[in-house]
Amino acid sequence: MDSMLHKPKWLSILTLAIYLFLYLPIFILIAYSFDESRLAVQWTGFTLKWYKLLLIDEPLIAALGNSLIVACVSVSVSAVMGTMAAVGLSRYHFWGKKAYKGLLFIPIIVPEVALAVSALTLFVAMGITLSLATIIIAHVVFCVAYVTLVVMGRLEGLDPHLEEAAQDLGAPPAMAFFKVTLPLIMPGIIAGCLLAFVLSLDDFVITQFTAGVGNTTLPLRIYSLVKFGISPEINALSTLMIVCTVGLALLAQLIKQHSEFQR
Repeated sequence: MDSMLHKPKWLSILTLAIYLFLYLPIFILIAYSFDESRLAVQWTGFTLKWYKLLLIDEPLIAALGNSLIVACVSVSVSAVMGTMAAVGLSRYHFWGKKAYKGLLFIPIIVPEVALAVSALTLFVAMGITLSLATIIIAHVVFCVAYVTLVVMGRLEGLDPHLEEAAQDLGAPPAMAFFKVTLPLIMPGIIAGCLLAFVLSLDDFVITQFTAGVGNTTLPLRIYSLVKFGISPEINALSTLMIVCTVGLALLAQLIKQHSEFQR
């Protein structure tokens, strides 16, 4: 009985080795972002100058602005479309419903290269000039899928009779949705939007194929800098991105867990 309760030592060592394999490179990158030397070969001293250089790097700040614009607009559009799709797929029955649900997984399981090439082909065939707008359209495709799936998970735990009760009391269908259903599914919407925001902000492959001249986003800017060698400034920027993306991902997970607890 005791052997079933206590985990073997070799399993603990193996778990620790796996975590070191996964996260040791990230810890090294964060450590060298504070190293005074530009070579990042051995530790020479603590400094914050690489973070200060980020604040005066105008091309980098412009790329960050483009990434935030793309992510915010993509997530805003996806929040509306994804919520509407989730409500329709969860509450209504119609022909081909299972097929529509299956189609939601395509932007998630299909390789990004295939999505990027298909988006580029579509824009070229339609004669659309590549710009921030084309990046946003391409990002909406996969952001909608994530938002819809998260909101659908929230809707499946709600009692549909609550909205029906509001309608029986005289509330129009639209008012019943905005006053009853929407507040209850809002944690799922926020969690889905945070997840989509992180994915949009970090996306490189789709952005590379759909970006126009002069529409450089942060991942594209980082890639252009890495081609000339990894500098501590890139390490500092990567550290900030890791902190932001991990923070948003944890926040989305906490909101999702809180919404599941309320069920």
